[in-house]
Amino acid sequence: MGNQVTVQEKTNKLTGFCYSFGEVGSQLSWYMINSYLTIFYTDIVGLTASAISLIMLIARVWDAINDPMMGVIADRTRTRWGKFRPYLMFASPFLAIFNILTFTVFPVQGAAKAIICLVCYIGAGMAYTAICVTYGGLVNLIARDSQVRMNYTACRATGASVIKMILSAVAMPMILFFSQSDVANARGYFWTTVVCSVAMLPCFWLCAAGCKETVVVEAPVQTGKRRPVWQSLKLMCQNKMLMITVVNVFLGAIAIMCRMSMLTYYIIYVVGAFTMIAPIFIIMTVTELLGCLALPWGTKTFGKRNWLLILSVIMVAGFVTMFLVPANNNVFLVGISAVIGFGNSAANVSTGMLSDCIEYGDWKYGIREEGLTYSYMSFGVKLATAVGGSATVLLLAASGYVPNAEQTEAVKTGINAIVNLLPAACIVISMIPLFWYKLDKKMMDKIRVELDTRNAKNA
Repeated sequence: MGNQVTVQEKTNKLTGFCYSFGEVGSQLSWYMINSYLTIFYTDIVGLTASAISLIMLIARVWDAINDPMMGVIADRTRTRWGKFRPYLMFASPFLAIFNILTFTVFPVQGAAKAIICLVCYIGAGMAYTAICVTYGGLVNLIARDSQVRMNYTACRATGASVIKMILSAVAMPMILFFSQSDVANARGYFWTTVVCSVAMLPCFWLCAAGCKETVVVEAPVQTGKRRPVWQSLKLMCQNKMLMITVVNVFLGAIAIMCRMSMLTYYIIYVVGAFTMIAPIFIIMTVTELLGCLALPWGTKTFGKRNWLLILSVIMVAGFVTMFLVPANNNVFLVGISAVIGFGNSAANVSTGMLSDCIEYGDWKYGIREEGLTYSYMSFGVKLATAVGGSATVLLLAASGYVPNAEQTEAVKTGINAIVNLLPAACIVISMIPLFWYKLDKKMMDKIRVELDTRNAKNA
């Protein structure tokens, strides 16, 4: 047959539109946790840095068990709705409930306060895992062609950018509106989370309704028995392309999570204005949207790996520049945030690369477990959230930060370094493994043809 794909798969615009709404729902769910949970814990709930760090650590230890478990469950799910779509339909209400509980201040004190925060945070994380693992794996069941999957990933990224742009514009004003004050309080965080959680439900349901699982590709059967989970994990760890991608995602996520969890501190205490939160967040999401719209062109022209490297360099340059230039020029801050926002679209390239790693694993090792593979990414992102959250809050405390007070110049410098230099270092390190990533278009076309030939013989 040769190594050329004989039938060119087309991108279905309606499928891409519906697939994007899964990410809209994810952002509505996780935006408040990513952007405001740390400051909610320190300034509203009153948790200490050590308590927050312990909560993050315990939650991630559980995720080390829960995420692969969810991946295995999803891969073995067989229903009349498909393998992954039922989780978008039925897990989302539980996610909404736990999100709201996470931003609820309960009338307890001492250790009980930390325990309740831990339970709610773990609950939200488990519900989010059930959805994000299956939503991520869904793209491999709605498209076979590598570039088509990348196009659907670009639709996902566009949906994320649009909703983040909206949330950046309205989240803090909404928090202040519900707070009935010019300073955020518990009431404001709670009701803003309620609004986001209710709004996310129809987004997941639309995604499930519009993304039919049409691709059926099974790895060759080695025995009459189902492969044990430990064996699947062992084979996946041998997938060098997958390991490279997961390491890149983990380090990149640490950079972004560190920065987003601390960016409000930077704007409030270093820039010195609550009112600058919305403009900076908005411009970042606007230019991130432009970066997402450029994904199909960039990945097709330069290849996924090279486009990811280009975007990473852009981010690092933006971070270092923001650290070096004093934060007393709002026009400059908005401008450099625009550059950083464009670079932030890099995370979506990694998602497209992960889809290719699934095909590569099927081709080379005979393992095709989309849910378990995406659980690696889910765990990596959540571990990054925990590491970033714990590290930054401990660094914040070490700098001498005092909640709701004027900060010293030393503290402001510390916050600046946490927000800009630490993410820059993480991004630089994340780029190193990419030089060993080999799944370009030519290789993926070869893999697709050989998998199709294999499946035709097994049919």
